[in-house]
Amino acid sequence: MKASKATVNVKTMLIKPLSALVLASSLLAGNAYAAEQPLDRVAAIVDNDVVMYSQYKTRLNEVLQTIRKRGVELPPEDVLRQQVMDRLIIDALQLQIAERSGIRVTDEELAESMATIAERNGLTQHEFEQALTADGLTLQDAQEQIRQEMMISRVRQYRVAERIQVTDQEVQNFLSSDLGKMQLAEEFLLANILIPVPDAATSEDLAKAEKTVTTVVEQLEKGADFSQLAMTYSASENALEGGEMGWRKAAQLPPPFDRMLSSMSVGQVTQPTRTAGGIIMLKLLDKRGDEVMYRDEVHVRHILLKPSEIRSPEETKKLATRLYERLRSGEDFTELAKQFSEDPGSALNGGDLNWIDPNALVPAFREEMARTAIGELSKPFESQFGWHVLQVLDRRSTDSSVQMREQQAINLLRNRKYDEELQLWLRQIRDEAYVEIKNL
Repeated sequence: MKASKATVNVKTMLIKPLSALVLASSLLAGNAYAAEQPLDRVAAIVDNDVVMYSQYKTRLNEVLQTIRKRGVELPPEDVLRQQVMDRLIIDALQLQIAERSGIRVTDEELAESMATIAERNGLTQHEFEQALTADGLTLQDAQEQIRQEMMISRVRQYRVAERIQVTDQEVQNFLSSDLGKMQLAEEFLLANILIPVPDAATSEDLAKAEKTVTTVVEQLEKGADFSQLAMTYSASENALEGGEMGWRKAAQLPPPFDRMLSSMSVGQVTQPTRTAGGIIMLKLLDKRGDEVMYRDEVHVRHILLKPSEIRSPEETKKLATRLYERLRSGEDFTELAKQFSEDPGSALNGGDLNWIDPNALVPAFREEMARTAIGELSKPFESQFGWHVLQVLDRRSTDSSVQMREQQAINLLRNRKYDEELQLWLRQIRDEAYVEIKNL
Protein backbone atom coordinates (compact mmCIF):
# COMPACT_ATOMS: atom_id res chain seq x y z
CA MET A 1 0.00 0.00 0.00
CA LYS A 2 2.79 2.39 0.84
CA ALA A 3 4.59 1.72 -2.43
CA SER A 4 1.44 2.35 -4.44
CA LYS A 5 0.79 5.70 -2.79
CA ALA A 6 4.41 6.75 -3.21
CA THR A 7 4.31 5.82 -6.89
CA VAL A 8 1.44 8.19 -7.49
CA ASN A 9 3.22 10.99 -5.65
CA VAL A 10 6.43 10.52 -7.60
CA LYS A 11 4.63 10.59 -10.92
CA THR A 12 2.67 13.66 -9.97
CA MET A 13 5.84 15.52 -9.03
CA LEU A 14 7.52 14.64 -12.31
CA ILE A 15 4.63 15.72 -14.54
CA LYS A 16 5.17 19.49 -14.51
CA PRO A 17 5.92 22.10 -17.18
CA LEU A 18 8.96 20.62 -18.89
CA SER A 19 10.59 21.03 -22.24
CA ALA A 20 10.06 18.67 -25.13
CA LEU A 21 11.65 15.30 -24.37
CA VAL A 22 12.87 12.87 -27.01
CA LEU A 23 11.43 9.68 -25.49
CA ALA A 24 10.36 6.42 -27.11
CA SER A 25 6.74 6.56 -28.24
CA SER A 26 6.02 3.33 -26.37
CA LEU A 27 7.24 4.70 -23.02
CA LEU A 28 3.87 4.67 -21.31
CA ALA A 29 1.59 2.96 -23.80
CA GLY A 30 3.24 -0.45 -24.13
CA ASN A 31 4.18 -2.58 -27.11
CA ALA A 32 0.80 -2.31 -28.79
CA TYR A 33 1.15 1.42 -29.23
CA ALA A 34 4.77 1.05 -30.35
CA ALA A 35 3.60 -1.30 -33.06
CA GLU A 36 1.08 1.28 -34.29
CA GLN A 37 3.72 4.07 -34.37
CA PRO A 38 6.94 2.56 -35.73
CA LEU A 39 8.20 5.82 -37.23
CA ASP A 40 8.70 9.21 -35.63
CA ARG A 41 8.02 12.54 -37.29
CA VAL A 42 8.12 16.25 -36.61
CA ALA A 43 5.01 17.46 -34.77
CA ALA A 44 5.98 21.14 -34.58
CA ILE A 45 8.80 23.46 -35.56
CA VAL A 46 9.64 25.87 -32.74
CA ASP A 47 12.23 28.47 -33.77
CA ASN A 48 15.51 26.54 -33.97
CA ASP A 49 14.13 23.33 -32.48
CA VAL A 50 11.45 20.78 -33.19
CA VAL A 51 8.88 18.88 -31.16
CA MET A 52 8.79 15.28 -32.30
CA TYR A 53 5.57 13.32 -32.48
CA SER A 54 6.96 10.80 -30.00
CA GLN A 55 7.54 13.62 -27.52
CA TYR A 56 4.03 14.93 -28.01
CA LYS A 57 2.47 11.47 -27.69
CA THR A 58 4.52 10.66 -24.60
CA ARG A 59 3.46 13.88 -22.89
CA LEU A 60 -0.17 13.31 -23.89
CA ASN A 61 -0.06 9.82 -22.37
CA GLU A 62 1.50 11.19 -19.18
CA VAL A 63 -1.25 13.80 -18.87
CA LEU A 64 -3.96 11.22 -19.55
CA GLN A 65 -2.49 8.96 -16.89
CA THR A 66 -2.41 11.80 -14.36
CA ILE A 67 -5.99 12.87 -15.08
CA ARG A 68 -7.24 9.30 -14.72
CA LYS A 69 -5.47 8.96 -11.38
CA ARG A 70 -7.28 12.11 -10.25
CA GLY A 71 -10.53 10.33 -11.00
CA VAL A 72 -12.04 13.18 -13.01
CA GLU A 73 -13.62 13.23 -16.45
CA LEU A 74 -11.31 13.82 -19.38
CA PRO A 75 -11.66 17.13 -21.25
CA PRO A 76 -12.57 16.98 -24.96
CA GLU A 77 -9.84 15.32 -26.99
CA ASP A 78 -9.14 18.33 -29.22
CA VAL A 79 -8.86 20.63 -26.20
CA LEU A 80 -6.47 18.28 -24.40
CA ARG A 81 -4.30 17.83 -27.47
CA GLN A 82 -4.01 21.60 -27.95
CA GLN A 83 -3.17 22.12 -24.26
CA VAL A 84 -0.39 19.54 -24.43
CA MET A 85 1.07 20.96 -27.64
CA ASP A 86 0.95 24.54 -26.30
CA ARG A 87 2.82 23.41 -23.20
CA LEU A 88 5.49 21.65 -25.24
CA ILE A 89 5.97 24.73 -27.43
CA ILE A 90 6.37 27.05 -24.45
CA ASP A 91 8.76 24.61 -22.78
CA ALA A 92 10.85 24.31 -25.94
CA LEU A 93 11.12 28.09 -26.25
CA GLN A 94 12.22 28.47 -22.62
CA LEU A 95 14.83 25.73 -22.98
CA GLN A 96 16.24 27.40 -26.07
CA ILE A 97 16.55 30.64 -24.11
CA ALA A 98 18.25 28.73 -21.28
CA GLU A 99 20.69 27.18 -23.74
CA ARG A 100 21.57 30.53 -25.30
CA SER A 101 21.99 32.05 -21.83
CA GLY A 102 24.41 29.36 -20.73
CA ILE A 103 22.13 28.05 -17.99
CA ARG A 104 23.21 24.61 -16.81
CA VAL A 105 22.24 22.13 -14.09
CA THR A 106 25.19 20.24 -12.65
CA ASP A 107 25.09 16.54 -11.88
CA GLU A 108 25.43 17.37 -8.18
CA GLU A 109 22.42 19.71 -8.28
CA LEU A 110 20.41 17.12 -10.16
CA ALA A 111 21.31 14.36 -7.72
CA GLU A 112 20.28 16.58 -4.80
CA SER A 113 16.91 17.33 -6.40
CA MET A 114 16.26 13.66 -7.11
CA ALA A 115 17.15 12.76 -3.53
CA THR A 116 14.75 15.44 -2.28
CA ILE A 117 11.91 14.00 -4.39
CA ALA A 118 12.58 10.51 -3.04
CA GLU A 119 12.68 11.81 0.54
CA ARG A 120 9.41 13.71 0.15
CA ASN A 121 7.78 10.50 -1.00
CA GLY A 122 9.25 8.55 1.92
CA LEU A 123 11.35 6.34 -0.33
CA THR A 124 14.88 5.03 -0.41
CA GLN A 125 16.78 5.46 -3.68
CA HIS A 126 16.02 1.85 -4.64
CA GLU A 127 12.31 2.24 -3.82
CA PHE A 128 12.24 5.48 -5.79
CA GLU A 129 13.62 3.79 -8.90
CA GLN A 130 11.06 0.98 -8.48
CA ALA A 131 8.28 3.58 -8.22
CA LEU A 132 9.48 5.23 -11.43
CA THR A 133 9.57 1.88 -13.22
CA ALA A 134 6.00 1.17 -12.13
CA ASP A 135 4.96 4.43 -13.77
CA GLY A 136 6.81 3.68 -16.99
CA LEU A 137 9.87 5.88 -16.41
CA THR A 138 13.51 4.96 -16.17
CA LEU A 139 15.77 6.82 -13.76
CA GLN A 140 17.43 8.49 -16.74
CA ASP A 141 14.07 9.67 -18.10
CA ALA A 142 13.14 11.15 -14.71
CA GLN A 143 16.53 12.84 -14.37
CA GLU A 144 16.15 14.47 -17.77
CA GLN A 145 12.68 15.73 -16.92
CA ILE A 146 13.85 17.21 -13.62
CA ARG A 147 16.96 18.72 -15.22
CA GLN A 148 14.84 20.51 -17.82
CA GLU A 149 12.31 21.62 -15.21
CA MET A 150 15.16 23.18 -13.21
CA MET A 151 16.49 24.92 -16.32
CA ILE A 152 13.06 26.37 -17.08
CA SER A 153 12.72 27.58 -13.50
CA ARG A 154 16.12 29.29 -13.69
CA VAL A 155 15.51 30.97 -17.03
CA ARG A 156 12.26 32.35 -15.64
CA GLN A 157 14.06 33.72 -12.62
CA TYR A 158 16.64 35.42 -14.82
CA ARG A 159 14.31 36.76 -17.50
CA VAL A 160 11.24 37.59 -15.43
CA ALA A 161 12.63 38.42 -12.00
CA GLU A 162 15.08 40.93 -13.46
CA ARG A 163 12.15 42.99 -14.72
CA ILE A 164 10.73 43.39 -11.22
CA GLN A 165 11.75 46.19 -8.87
CA VAL A 166 10.35 46.75 -5.37
CA THR A 167 11.25 50.09 -3.77
CA ASP A 168 11.62 50.82 -0.05
CA GLN A 169 8.69 53.20 -0.35
CA GLU A 170 6.50 50.45 -1.80
CA VAL A 171 7.41 48.19 1.12
CA GLN A 172 6.62 50.84 3.73
CA ASN A 173 3.39 51.81 1.99
CA PHE A 174 2.35 48.19 1.92
CA LEU A 175 3.22 47.55 5.58
CA SER A 176 1.38 50.66 6.74
CA SER A 177 -1.74 49.92 4.71
CA ASP A 178 -4.72 48.10 6.16
CA LEU A 179 -4.42 45.63 3.32
CA GLY A 180 -0.78 44.89 4.12
CA LYS A 181 -1.47 44.37 7.82
CA MET A 182 -4.34 42.07 7.01
CA GLN A 183 -2.82 40.07 4.20
CA LEU A 184 0.42 39.30 6.00
CA ALA A 185 -1.74 37.39 8.45
CA GLU A 186 -3.47 35.08 5.96
CA GLU A 187 -2.49 32.60 3.29
CA PHE A 188 -4.71 30.85 0.78
CA LEU A 189 -4.59 27.60 -1.18
CA LEU A 190 -5.94 28.44 -4.64
CA ALA A 191 -6.86 27.07 -8.04
CA ASN A 192 -7.57 29.20 -11.10
CA ILE A 193 -9.21 29.23 -14.50
CA LEU A 194 -7.80 31.71 -17.02
CA ILE A 195 -9.76 32.56 -20.16
CA PRO A 196 -7.25 34.39 -22.40
CA VAL A 197 -7.95 37.76 -24.00
CA PRO A 198 -5.45 39.09 -26.60
CA ASP A 199 -3.64 42.35 -25.86
CA ALA A 200 -5.35 44.15 -28.72
CA ALA A 201 -8.65 42.33 -28.39
CA THR A 202 -11.31 42.89 -31.02
CA SER A 203 -15.02 42.85 -30.24
CA GLU A 204 -15.08 39.33 -31.67
CA ASP A 205 -12.26 38.25 -29.31
CA LEU A 206 -14.11 39.70 -26.32
CA ALA A 207 -17.39 38.08 -27.33
CA LYS A 208 -15.67 34.71 -27.67
CA ALA A 209 -13.99 35.03 -24.26
CA GLU A 210 -17.20 36.14 -22.57
CA LYS A 211 -19.08 33.23 -24.11
CA THR A 212 -16.50 30.83 -22.69
CA VAL A 213 -16.71 32.49 -19.28
CA THR A 214 -20.50 32.18 -19.32
CA THR A 215 -20.21 28.48 -20.15
CA VAL A 216 -17.77 27.91 -17.27
CA VAL A 217 -19.93 29.82 -14.77
CA GLU A 218 -23.06 27.95 -15.80
CA GLN A 219 -21.33 24.60 -15.39
CA LEU A 220 -19.97 25.60 -11.98
CA GLU A 221 -23.48 26.58 -10.88
CA LYS A 222 -24.66 23.12 -11.94
CA GLY A 223 -22.01 21.53 -9.72
CA ALA A 224 -19.28 20.79 -12.27
CA ASP A 225 -15.80 20.03 -10.93
CA PHE A 226 -13.56 23.12 -10.95
CA SER A 227 -10.38 21.17 -11.76
CA GLN A 228 -12.12 19.47 -14.68
CA LEU A 229 -13.23 22.83 -16.07
CA ALA A 230 -9.70 24.18 -15.63
CA MET A 231 -8.26 21.34 -17.69
CA THR A 232 -10.88 21.94 -20.39
CA TYR A 233 -11.06 25.72 -20.63
CA SER A 234 -8.12 27.35 -18.83
CA ALA A 235 -5.13 28.80 -20.70
CA SER A 236 -3.06 29.06 -17.53
CA GLU A 237 0.16 27.04 -17.41
CA ASN A 238 -1.24 25.01 -14.51
CA ALA A 239 -4.41 24.02 -16.39
CA LEU A 240 -3.42 20.37 -16.70
CA GLU A 241 -2.97 20.25 -12.91
CA GLY A 242 -6.59 21.28 -12.45
CA GLY A 243 -5.57 24.93 -12.12
CA GLU A 244 -3.88 24.37 -8.74
CA MET A 245 -1.64 27.32 -7.80
CA GLY A 246 -0.44 26.27 -4.34
CA TRP A 247 -0.41 28.52 -1.27
CA ARG A 248 -0.47 32.27 -1.93
CA LYS A 249 -0.72 35.37 0.15
CA ALA A 250 -3.55 37.60 -1.02
CA ALA A 251 -1.02 40.37 -1.54
CA GLN A 252 0.64 38.24 -4.23
CA LEU A 253 -2.49 38.50 -6.32
CA PRO A 254 -3.57 41.43 -8.48
CA PRO A 255 -6.53 43.57 -7.37
CA PRO A 256 -9.36 42.93 -6.68
CA PHE A 257 -8.51 39.36 -5.66
CA ASP A 258 -6.33 40.61 -2.79
CA ARG A 259 -9.46 41.93 -1.05
CA MET A 260 -11.94 39.27 -2.15
CA LEU A 261 -10.34 36.27 -0.52
CA SER A 262 -10.46 37.31 3.13
CA SER A 263 -14.25 37.38 3.11
CA MET A 264 -14.62 34.13 1.15
CA SER A 265 -15.30 30.67 2.55
CA VAL A 266 -13.32 27.59 1.55
CA GLY A 267 -14.85 26.13 -1.61
CA GLN A 268 -16.14 29.41 -3.00
CA VAL A 269 -15.19 30.75 -6.44
CA THR A 270 -14.60 34.42 -7.25
CA GLN A 271 -16.58 36.24 -9.90
CA PRO A 272 -14.86 36.32 -13.33
CA THR A 273 -12.48 39.29 -13.32
CA ARG A 274 -10.49 40.90 -16.14
CA THR A 275 -6.71 41.11 -15.52
CA ALA A 276 -3.62 41.64 -17.67
CA GLY A 277 -3.58 37.99 -18.70
CA GLY A 278 -7.28 37.61 -19.45
CA ILE A 279 -10.42 36.78 -17.45
CA ILE A 280 -9.67 34.87 -14.25
CA MET A 281 -11.68 32.95 -11.68
CA LEU A 282 -10.11 31.71 -8.45
CA LYS A 283 -11.35 28.90 -6.21
CA LEU A 284 -10.42 29.00 -2.52
CA LEU A 285 -9.35 25.46 -1.60
CA ASP A 286 -8.10 26.22 1.92
CA LYS A 287 -6.79 29.03 4.12
CA ARG A 288 -4.48 29.34 7.13
CA GLY A 289 -3.81 32.08 9.64
CA ASP A 290 -0.94 34.22 10.77
CA GLU A 291 2.26 32.67 12.04
CA VAL A 292 4.18 34.05 14.99
CA MET A 293 7.60 35.03 13.72
CA TYR A 294 10.42 34.25 16.12
CA ARG A 295 14.10 33.87 15.41
CA ASP A 296 16.47 31.77 17.47
CA GLU A 297 19.69 33.59 18.33
CA VAL A 298 22.86 32.52 20.11
CA HIS A 299 25.34 34.71 21.99
CA VAL A 300 28.67 33.14 21.15
CA ARG A 301 32.36 33.97 21.13
CA HIS A 302 35.22 32.15 19.46
CA ILE A 303 38.92 32.04 18.72
CA LEU A 304 39.90 31.45 15.10
CA LEU A 305 43.31 30.16 14.00
CA LYS A 306 44.18 30.04 10.30
CA PRO A 307 46.84 27.87 8.66
CA SER A 308 49.44 29.92 6.81
CA GLU A 309 52.78 29.68 5.05
CA ILE A 310 54.55 29.74 8.40
CA ARG A 311 52.08 27.51 10.26
CA SER A 312 50.89 24.23 8.79
CA PRO A 313 47.33 22.89 9.26
CA GLU A 314 48.66 20.34 11.78
CA GLU A 315 50.50 23.01 13.77
CA THR A 316 47.35 25.15 13.70
CA LYS A 317 45.31 22.29 15.12
CA LYS A 318 47.87 21.74 17.88
CA LEU A 319 47.78 25.43 18.83
CA ALA A 320 43.97 25.34 18.97
CA THR A 321 44.20 22.32 21.29
CA ARG A 322 46.67 24.11 23.59
CA LEU A 323 44.42 27.18 23.78
CA TYR A 324 41.45 24.94 24.55
CA GLU A 325 43.35 23.39 27.47
CA ARG A 326 44.36 26.84 28.75
CA LEU A 327 40.71 27.95 28.64
CA ARG A 328 39.62 24.84 30.50
CA SER A 329 42.21 25.55 33.18
CA GLY A 330 40.57 28.96 33.80
CA GLU A 331 42.46 31.47 31.66
CA ASP A 332 40.42 34.44 30.43
CA PHE A 333 38.69 33.85 27.07
CA THR A 334 38.66 37.55 26.17
CA GLU A 335 42.42 37.98 26.67
CA LEU A 336 43.34 34.83 24.75
CA ALA A 337 41.03 35.83 21.88
CA LYS A 338 42.59 39.29 21.67
CA GLN A 339 46.05 37.74 21.67
CA PHE A 340 45.55 34.77 19.31
CA SER A 341 42.33 35.02 17.32
CA GLU A 342 42.70 35.75 13.60
CA ASP A 343 39.09 36.72 13.01
CA PRO A 344 39.36 40.45 12.20
CA GLY A 345 35.69 41.00 12.94
CA SER A 346 35.71 39.77 16.52
CA ALA A 347 39.29 39.51 17.83
CA LEU A 348 39.37 43.05 19.26
CA ASN A 349 36.08 42.30 21.06
CA GLY A 350 37.53 39.27 22.76
CA GLY A 351 36.10 36.95 20.12
CA ASP A 352 32.54 38.06 20.86
CA LEU A 353 30.18 37.62 17.89
CA ASN A 354 27.29 39.02 19.94
CA TRP A 355 23.77 37.70 19.29
CA ILE A 356 23.71 35.93 15.95
CA ASP A 357 21.27 33.92 13.85
CA PRO A 358 22.68 30.37 13.49
CA ASN A 359 21.52 30.31 9.86
CA ALA A 360 24.03 33.09 9.10
CA LEU A 361 26.94 30.80 10.02
CA VAL A 362 28.76 28.15 8.04
CA PRO A 363 27.52 24.58 8.70
CA ALA A 364 30.56 23.39 10.67
CA PHE A 365 30.35 26.33 13.10
CA ARG A 366 26.56 26.15 13.36
CA GLU A 367 26.54 22.42 14.10
CA GLU A 368 29.28 22.63 16.75
CA MET A 369 27.52 25.57 18.37
CA ALA A 370 24.27 23.60 18.50
CA ARG A 371 26.02 20.76 20.34
CA THR A 372 27.56 23.07 22.93
CA ALA A 373 25.63 23.83 26.12
CA ILE A 374 25.34 27.35 27.55
CA GLY A 375 28.53 28.27 29.40
CA GLU A 376 30.49 25.37 27.90
CA LEU A 377 33.50 25.33 25.57
CA SER A 378 33.59 23.36 22.36
CA LYS A 379 36.52 21.14 21.58
CA PRO A 380 38.70 22.48 18.75
CA PHE A 381 36.98 21.97 15.38
CA GLU A 382 37.70 22.86 11.79
CA SER A 383 35.65 24.92 9.33
CA GLN A 384 36.43 26.33 5.90
CA PHE A 385 38.08 29.31 7.64
CA GLY A 386 40.41 27.41 9.94
CA TRP A 387 40.38 25.97 13.48
CA HIS A 388 37.97 27.28 16.13
CA VAL A 389 37.28 27.06 19.81
CA LEU A 390 33.91 28.55 20.75
CA GLN A 391 31.92 29.23 23.88
CA VAL A 392 28.15 29.60 24.00
CA LEU A 393 27.22 32.39 26.39
CA ASP A 394 23.43 32.29 26.05
CA ARG A 395 20.47 31.45 23.80
CA ARG A 396 17.21 33.26 23.15
CA SER A 397 14.22 33.35 20.88
CA THR A 398 13.45 36.89 19.77
CA ASP A 399 10.45 38.47 18.12
CA SER A 400 11.88 39.52 14.77
CA SER A 401 8.51 40.49 13.32
CA VAL A 402 9.62 43.88 12.02
CA GLN A 403 12.57 42.59 9.99
CA MET A 404 10.79 39.46 8.87
CA ARG A 405 7.64 41.34 7.89
CA GLU A 406 9.67 43.74 5.80
CA GLN A 407 11.29 40.84 4.00
CA GLN A 408 7.94 39.12 3.70
CA ALA A 409 6.45 42.29 2.21
CA ILE A 410 9.28 42.44 -0.34
CA ASN A 411 8.68 38.82 -1.29
CA LEU A 412 4.94 39.31 -1.57
CA LEU A 413 5.23 42.41 -3.72
CA ARG A 414 7.77 40.72 -5.96
CA ASN A 415 5.60 37.61 -6.28
CA ARG A 416 2.55 39.71 -7.10
CA LYS A 417 4.49 41.38 -9.90
CA TYR A 418 6.15 38.11 -10.89
CA ASP A 419 2.91 36.26 -11.65
CA GLU A 420 1.75 39.02 -13.98
CA GLU A 421 5.17 39.45 -15.59
CA LEU A 422 5.50 35.70 -16.14
CA GLN A 423 2.25 35.48 -18.08
CA LEU A 424 3.20 38.52 -20.16
CA TRP A 425 6.68 37.15 -20.82
CA LEU A 426 5.39 33.71 -21.82
CA ARG A 427 2.94 35.35 -24.20
CA GLN A 428 5.72 37.56 -25.57
CA ILE A 429 8.15 34.74 -26.34
CA ARG A 430 5.30 32.74 -27.91
CA ASP A 431 4.23 35.68 -30.09
CA GLU A 432 7.81 36.41 -31.18
CA ALA A 433 8.62 32.79 -32.02
CA TYR A 434 8.30 31.02 -35.33
CA VAL A 435 5.98 28.08 -34.67
CA GLU A 436 4.62 25.69 -37.28
CA ILE A 437 2.39 22.89 -36.01
CA LYS A 438 2.21 19.86 -38.26
CA ASN A 439 -0.79 17.59 -38.62
CA LEU A 440 -1.07 15.54 -35.43
